[in-house]
Amino acid sequence: MATPRKYPPDIDQPLLTHLIELRTRLLRILIAVAVIFACLFPFSNSIYSQLAQPLLSHMPQGATMIATEVASPFLAPFKFTIVLAAFLGMPFILYHVWGFVAPGLYQRERRIVLPLMISSSLLFYAGMAFAYFVVFPLVFAFFVSVAPEGVTVMTDISKYLDFVLKLFFAFGMAFEIPVATVLLVWAGLTTPAAMTAKRPYVIVAVFVIGMLLTPPDVISQTLLAVPMWLLFEAGVFFSRMLPEPEREEEEESAEE
Repeated sequence: MATPRKYPPDIDQPLLTHLIELRTRLLRILIAVAVIFACLFPFSNSIYSQLAQPLLSHMPQGATMIATEVASPFLAPFKFTIVLAAFLGMPFILYHVWGFVAPGLYQRERRIVLPLMISSSLLFYAGMAFAYFVVFPLVFAFFVSVAPEGVTVMTDISKYLDFVLKLFFAFGMAFEIPVATVLLVWAGLTTPAAMTAKRPYVIVAVFVIGMLLTPPDVISQTLLAVPMWLLFEAGVFFSRMLPEPEREEEEESAEE
């Protein structure tokens, strides 16, 4: 009878332990999102109606949204409810991500990674809220107002969902600029002074990005570009508060 192969405990067991921990945390994340989805699903139609309110409030009297596919009345609210459950479960997801990566970080890395994870989540939520409460009313009012005479605006619910999710993602990612700026400085790839010197190029770049990520109208492009520029300035401001690289190297050497 063959004896089972024995692996070096200092090499294979930690890897296996990490994989088991990763699987456990992923299962907990999926369960949490599933529970949130189960709680939201009975109200999926009401939730979608709330999502469509910025467009419905500007549509002509008597006009409604339409469903051009047989399954759209079910699939559109269902899809948005899944996305909303994942967004609402983001704090729990980040908690498990932090719990998995924190043991492998130095103390100086923990001091910056945890605040960045929290701030990145809050900034993403802020970007989505800015899109819903500020951008959507202005953009949809503009689109409805420029409709040719004799054309009634009646948007398909699936097309509308794809449109707003794209804008949610664009504004959520745009609001992550301060986090990206701080990470670049912390990694030593640039300095606050160097980014300040490139401010004119940054302003041009944010307007180009706003043109690419938003619908082809000046209002939504400006509403994305101006916050991106202001957030870049905020990132430069906070990056000046980072400790000096020499000091961090001394702390890392002391920990080792």
